[in-house]
Amino acid sequence: MAVIASVSGLNVAQSKLAVDFNTSQNTVLWMINIYTLALAALLLPLGALGDRKGRKPALLAGLTIFIVASVISGLAVSVEMMILARFLSGVGAALIMPVTLAVITSGFPVEERSNAIGIWTGVAGGGGILGMYLSALLVDFASWRLLFLLPVVLGVVSIILTSFYLPNSKEKYNHRYDITGALLSVISIFSFIYALHEVPSKGWSEPLLLIMLFVGFTSLVGFVFWEMRHPLPLLDIRLFRKQSLSSGSITLLTLFGVQAGIFIVLFPYFQGVLGWSGLRATLAMMPMALLMMTASGIAPRISLKIGTRFTMAVGIALGSFGAGLMAALVSVEGGYLSILPGLLVIGFGMGLTMTPSTEAITSSLPLERQGVASALNDITRELGTAIGVALLGSVVTAGYSAAIEPQLYVFPVDIANSASEGLYTALTVAANAGPKSQTLIEAARSAFVYGWQQSMWIGSVIMAFLFFYVMVRGPKKGDMKTEHDTLHIKIK
Repeated sequence: MAVIASVSGLNVAQSKLAVDFNTSQNTVLWMINIYTLALAALLLPLGALGDRKGRKPALLAGLTIFIVASVISGLAVSVEMMILARFLSGVGAALIMPVTLAVITSGFPVEERSNAIGIWTGVAGGGGILGMYLSALLVDFASWRLLFLLPVVLGVVSIILTSFYLPNSKEKYNHRYDITGALLSVISIFSFIYALHEVPSKGWSEPLLLIMLFVGFTSLVGFVFWEMRHPLPLLDIRLFRKQSLSSGSITLLTLFGVQAGIFIVLFPYFQGVLGWSGLRATLAMMPMALLMMTASGIAPRISLKIGTRFTMAVGIALGSFGAGLMAALVSVEGGYLSILPGLLVIGFGMGLTMTPSTEAITSSLPLERQGVASALNDITRELGTAIGVALLGSVVTAGYSAAIEPQLYVFPVDIANSASEGLYTALTVAANAGPKSQTLIEAARSAFVYGWQQSMWIGSVIMAFLFFYVMVRGPKKGDMKTEHDTLHIKIK
């Protein structure tokens, strides 16, 4: 939870960081995004390294790096120092995240594994929102530097518990590490994530982003060809023939994409449209987080009764319905109550889907490759989030522009141009609009809600397509691994 909360919490402190470091909003975003870039790019190779060298040493190394990086972040006196510290945090997290899930999947017996994964998924799904709430408290009443105190404390406690109570497990292979596959995966994922993070601010026609997308696609093709020909690959691509692995990966990719599309508009809606503080805005998301965590916990019991495929399908259907409900009901006048029903349905539906989807991925690989399986699970989440922000964020922007531009002709050119850039800019320049100030504010808020509606309708449709895909190509019982697949595990 400390890892998840550290990145979500920093989002709350963006304005404070910009002021304290006397830097631009774009630079502040780099302080946040460099963590995601390092994490996503290194998950697969470091997850595989943990399988080889031992999951306990990997976890201890990751926790140590993460603690040191958190201390540096809290004491940072320059932009460069903060960016370096956040990069190191991403490296530490890339060692931690695959191991935490791999320890569960390789250490728990089959009859207890689903419940353990449910708890892990609940923390992963709801921990970010809980982290944002705690962070908002610290930012509003103390200092953003204290955001890094919780990861340090929890990290130290985790090191103590890991050292004394966690057995080590690692694969028993003598083959060489797939360095070429690791490098190709790093280049591909880094390029894709970088490009997708920059699309909302720079647009799809930016030459550098097109180059990065080309590099990402080329290295991905190279990675697939290399892994298909390699006798002992980093990730056996042939395993994607299993419906459990392919459907679980696609489901999490889509799920986190739509979820990201929701989150990027919630804070602007709460703060820009409703005029709430950051603390109140974060508190408003707690019902969704609690339902998500609850659903993740009960999902294993539901799966036992109706099966993994149908549990995933029910959760996806609820997510689609919730997104549509939000699109249909959201309004400026309706306020929080207009989106609460949709938030609750989406939270429960996504929580219900995450646990069986995660288990579908991890159960598709043998236990000695659980570091890779866990890394793949995390990559789909990170990549899905980046895609969702880029695509659904672009829809929000396009919808906002289409709705507000016809109403800007009555304003001076400079005010109209600024207002067309986005909600916050429009609210800022409204003070210079004289007697038409309130008119501009209302137009900007209505335009933002219109853009949000368009993105949520698209998100609902995407989830509907995912529902039919899972019903046809969802996990089969034959794909789900059993204890007989436990090979070459060495416990110390």
